Amino acid sequence: MSRAYAALPDGDLVVLARAGEDGGHAYAAIVARHKDALYRLILAHVRDADEALDLVQDSFVAAHAALGRFDTARSLRAWLSRIALNKCRDWARRRRVRAMLARVLPIETAAAVADDRVGSETEAIDRESLTRTLAALDALPEGLRAPLILCAIEGLSQSEAAEALGLSAKAIELRVRRARAALRDATA
Repeated sequence: MSRAYAALPDGDLVVLARAGEDGGHAYAAIVARHKDALYRLILAHVRDADEALDLVQDSFVAAHAALGRFDTARSLRAWLSRIALNKCRDWARRRRVRAMLARVLPIETAAAVADDRVGSETEAIDRESLTRTLAALDALPEGLRAPLILCAIEGLSQSEAAEALGLSAKAIELRVRRARAALRDATA
């Protein structure tokens, strides 16, 4: 990414990417600027590094296809986060369907159903407090987990998280407070 693109605000990059006259450099600057944050957000939801990389790529492909609908007066990071969260939900649905098919289908066909459980690296983590915290985070309902991850881990403001999740800033504040209380209770 050239320095000229790196210095531009997100809204200007979107306008340039829509025009498509720069050989894709503006969209490449958007990806470079936001890929790490989206990766962390997705990894917090799926707990699998390889799946998270695939979902980041899917998120940016979907964002590129929908770039014409983006309102440049809004936060690009919140918009991208919303797309990423939707990709995580789609992934979770597919995973549940695969698990259900594995239980329902005859045993001979079970080998053909993809198994996308978390890898052994994650299972090997021996730090008890981290394991408890992650389990408590996973146990949170999606309505509490997503706002907490966006605000506390990804550093989005409450208004940006509200925009990403389609909620009010006050609802985000309340959900983050409830999520933190639930995590304190679960890890105490």
